[in-house]
Amino acid sequence: QVQLVESGGGLVQAGGSLRLSCVFSGRTFSAFAMGWFRQAPGKEREFVAVISGWGRTTYYADSAKGRFTISRDNAKNTVYLQMNSLKPEDTGVYYCAAAPVLSYQRDQYNYWGQGTQVTVSS
Repeated sequence: QVQLVESGGGLVQAGGSLRLSCVFSGRTFSAFAMGWFRQAPGKEREFVAVISGWGRTTYYADSAKGRFTISRDNAKNTVYLQMNSLKPEDTGVYYCAAAPVLSYQRDQYNYWGQGTQVTVSS
């Protein structure tokens, strides 16, 4: 049974940084592309970033390009999202998710974590 557990969220001032982590268990980690999504209050869950199984390929939402970096450590079964230059509009619940293919589409992801709250104050 696959489990994803996020951590690292919190309250930060605009311009600050946070690093989110997501620990994966239950299957072979490298067999999955890992994505980060976020959901702001009253809005749909949206794609943030994705990384391929061995970390060779990454894609970012336009809102994340140049500020966020996704990475993974397959020896630790962990995916990270380094977020710099945070803005109030980055506020939301951040979810990690696992998919058998590299995708930015939510319906391609089989497994989801419970989410971690990120709040950016102005």
